[in-house]
This record gives sequence, structure tokens and C-alpha cells, in this order.
Amino acid sequence: MDEIEGGILSSIPPSALNLTLTRATIRMEHSQTWRIDKTNPVEDLVICLEGRGHYLIDGDPRVMEPGDAMLITRGQRFQGWNEGAETYIGIAQHFTLNIYGRHDLLEQMELQPKIRLTRWSLLEPLARHYRQGAPPSSVTLGQHHLFMYFLIAFIEDAFIGWRGSAAYQPEGGDALDLAVMKAATMIAANPLDANVALRAVEASPYNPDYFLRAFQKRVGRTPRKYQEFKRMERAMHFLETGMPVAAAAAEVGYTDPYYFSRMFKRNLGLSPKAHVNKVRQSRHGGLLGFDEPDQELRLTGMEGEHGRDAA
Repeated sequence: MDEIEGGILSSIPPSALNLTLTRATIRMEHSQTWRIDKTNPVEDLVICLEGRGHYLIDGDPRVMEPGDAMLITRGQRFQGWNEGAETYIGIAQHFTLNIYGRHDLLEQMELQPKIRLTRWSLLEPLARHYRQGAPPSSVTLGQHHLFMYFLIAFIEDAFIGWRGSAAYQPEGGDALDLAVMKAATMIAANPLDANVALRAVEASPYNPDYFLRAFQKRVGRTPRKYQEFKRMERAMHFLETGMPVAAAAAEVGYTDPYYFSRMFKRNLGLSPKAHVNKVRQSRHGGLLGFDEPDQELRLTGMEGEHGRDAA
């Protein structure tokens, strides 16, 4: 079955992120004589393709093997070397990632510093292409977009939780925007968890009633209705793979397929069978005919758009 798009970053509007590659890609190719000892003023994502690299990151030992990815955060001292006869090959990319153009998104997250990329079978050929096609002294548009794909894959695998405090603390409207974004991403990542909407509200540092109004204003739905909408998006995927309505309903937590169908139509504007028929028509040259404004991520409402759903 096809993998469902989702995860901790799935509800962050692309326009909210500002990725900057601060230098050309480093095409690592290190023999046994390689040694490094330095500190960077920006983030550094390292992906191993071949061989083995040994590191001390602020004194913490790490070993990189093919399929491993490691984040070295700004200001960390890192020492690296190759102990084996095989050449250590990979890529390293210096970058910054800001949200709303004001603060470091990674500072808001607790991440495992090194992980094995779960989608390595898909990512490996892309990483090799990224390395091979990297200009020696510049950054291309293609490199920029492909690196964002690698970075999202790393964050999805490495994410532990949102930090209660970070080096930079936004204030006022920025702080509220960030709190809503955290709640929405928590819900989008776990829409089948019956209590996730309640936990997302409780995790915010605001009065619950005030936060509920702020969430609805920015997202266009209450937390509970937003969770329901994300469940239906997952159901759409199951239906499009050929799964019967009753089975798709069960996959997203509905024991009654008739009630599921009503909720599906309430959220998406058409019944499950009508959606499947539209998908079939599109595969034979027709158009799905989705209403484009309804397909826009509701978090774009942070600029002042009001949602259409009642609390």
C-alpha cells in the first residue's frame, strides 16, 4: 500500500518556512588521513553513503554508516576521522531553517542527533544524485528543493517532541502563531489518537478557551474538527488504493461505515463513493474538480483569514 503523507511537519504551511543553504554542498570523500576539528555558525546535516565516519560531537561519540543522517547544530564542536580502509563518502550541507522569518524552527524541537533514515531505499539514489550534481561553489534551485526533502525526512525520523523552552522565545502574536502550529502538527501527526486534540490544547501555554478561539481563527477549524478532517484525508488515501468503504472507515477508527460516510461528506463535500468515482474519471483524462480554495492548507489563515466552521 502506498505510504500516507503525514508527520510532524505536515501542517506547517510552506510559506512559513525559510530554508537557506549557506554554502555549496560538501561532497565528502575521506580516506584514513582525514581529520577535522571545527565549529560551524549554522546547522550541518550529514548523510553517509559509503564507508564509516567517526565523530565526537561536543565529546559525544557517533559513528556514521550508510543510510545514517546526523544533525550538527550551530556552535557544536565536532571532530571527525576515518578509521577504516574504505573511503568515507557522503554529503554535508550547511543551512538555516527559520519559521515565519523570525525564529529557528529546529530550536523549538527536541531531535535525536543521529538516526537511520527509514526511507533510505528511496532516499539513497536521490542523495547520490544530489552529491553528483552539486556545483563546487554555488547553490542551485534544484539543490535547494531536494535538500528540503532530505531535511524533512530527517526531522520526521528524529523528532522526539516540542521543547517547552528554546534559545529564542517569540512574543505576542508570534508566540501564539507558534503555539497553534505546534498544536496543529501534533494533531496532523496523530489523527487516529482519540485524545490528541485535547492534549494539543492542554500543551499550549494559554488559557484553553482563548487558545481554542485562536486555533479556529488561524486554522479555520476547532482542534477536534481539524482532527476529524485529517482522519478523512487518510481515509481518502485508503479509498484511492481500492479499499472498500467499510474497510477504509475501520482504518481511521469508524466502526459504522454509514456514519463514516456522513462524516466524510461533511468534511470533504462528497461521499466516499463519489470521491472514488472522481478519482477514476481523472485517471481516464477527466479532472478531479476540487475547489482550489478548499484545498489550501488552512494554516495560511494565520495572516488573518477566518475559518468557516463553527466551534
